[in-house]
Amino acid sequence: MRTDTHFPTATEGLTNTRTRIVGNRTGFWADTVVALARLGTALGGAFRTAGARVASVVTPLGWSILVLVPILLVVGYSLAWLEFVIAGWAGVVLLIVAGVYLVGRTTVDIDLRLVHPRVTVGESAEGIVVVRNPGRARTLGVTVEVPVGSGLVDLAVPGLARGAESEQRFSIPATRRGTVRVGPVRTVRADPIGLVRREYVWTEPVELYIHPRTIGIPSLSTGLVRDLEGSPTKELTNSDVSFHALREYQRGDERRYIHWKSTAKTGTPMVRQFEQTRRSHLIIALSLAAVDYASDEEFELAVSVAGSLGARAIRDVRDLSIVVGERTPEFAKRKVFAVRALSTLSRSRLLDELAVVEKAETALATVDIARVAGAQAAGVSLAFLVCGSGPTPTELRAASTRFPVGVEVIAVVCDPGALPELRRVAGLSVLTIGYLGDLTRSLAKATAG
Repeated sequence: MRTDTHFPTATEGLTNTRTRIVGNRTGFWADTVVALARLGTALGGAFRTAGARVASVVTPLGWSILVLVPILLVVGYSLAWLEFVIAGWAGVVLLIVAGVYLVGRTTVDIDLRLVHPRVTVGESAEGIVVVRNPGRARTLGVTVEVPVGSGLVDLAVPGLARGAESEQRFSIPATRRGTVRVGPVRTVRADPIGLVRREYVWTEPVELYIHPRTIGIPSLSTGLVRDLEGSPTKELTNSDVSFHALREYQRGDERRYIHWKSTAKTGTPMVRQFEQTRRSHLIIALSLAAVDYASDEEFELAVSVAGSLGARAIRDVRDLSIVVGERTPEFAKRKVFAVRALSTLSRSRLLDELAVVEKAETALATVDIARVAGAQAAGVSLAFLVCGSGPTPTELRAASTRFPVGVEVIAVVCDPGALPELRRVAGLSVLTIGYLGDLTRSLAKATAG
């Protein structure tokens, strides 16, 4: 199908750039105007790109020199002030030298790795930057910058021969529990005065996990959970593994549980009765409420206690739940009654999540956490409530009542510097510890009781 483009109305309703400039005019002069407009657009784009690149490499000091140099030269030549002229040309020389430093490209390969991606608070942590020269020519020295948290590490890498590599180690502060973002590694080309600066990013950032301190404690099964498959309770059932007593046969009882010897002696059908057993499911509830702690030291001790208990339970291959209270949004109308479960797949995963927990003013307190955890966790046989010195004995007792009858509840009160103490009330054992090492002895006392 043939399309004719010479209709007189072909430009009607057209709103592209050409029609905005020359309308529906044609001919040499219209084409010239359009060509000039195209050239201006291309030059404008090139200038914007160049300006963006210049702005990204020129430092505030460099911009100051760029502004001062023409002023000094104009004033110096206008007023015949030799000092201004000399200062102006000195600035020109500095700008030319700074531009020379930007010429070329760093031909190296750079890798970043951590010696240990997970460390315990207080331990030494190190990172390694490996710089290789894959080219044929020798490289000049280069400055490598590594952001570490909110700080910055500068590493001076010497010149490298063909195929050579340099390994630069740097320390990472691990004085506080949490995560530290390390990297990305970048190289810097800059003049000695600091007029220009060009950065090249070489690696992706990595995360260093700083775990809370933990200690080894005896198995939680010893004394607290007394058998391999479950802990006998006071509840009676018609079928289980823990024998309790004999009773008379009732309609509906299974014949396989009839005790024939007793039946023969008494002349009345007798059946076995059992104690219902409960799978050894442990729950550890860590309070994040600021009201439950008098200081940051109490909270850090509580996190370490939760980590120690959880790591031991994971090693014992027990059914385990570790929960922390959710926060109520700042403008919520009602308190949010919910808990968040931490990962218990492995010790490392658990400590990774404990490394980033923080206390908050709006987090659920101990009593509320026990209320939610007691309602959600089915088949719990042992519950640990970990908190600071904030909750009163009455509040701890109220928290213990939120769990079903038959659940052993142990409250671990973290009060740095306090003497270890064990108090018992109905259905609750309260362990007060002043140091992490007190946890082992306090649990031994609770077990012996």
